Amino acid sequence: MIEPDANFPPIEPWLLEKLVCPVTRTPLRWDAGRHALVSEAAGLAFPVRDGVPVLVARQARPL
Repeated sequence: MIEPDANFPPIEPWLLEKLVCPVTRTPLRWDAGRHALVSEAAGLAFPVRDGVPVLVARQARPL
């Protein structure tokens, strides 16, 4: 079994290209240190749980 690499998102690259911040509608970027999808415009980090992005503003952490 291949171990996941913490530097790469646990979601497919094609999906990451399509995801946007639910607050600002701007692109998200993967932050390996936070293990989250980050919206610089909103100042929020959205968690990824079991490979599923949780794009709910109430679940996001402030940067």
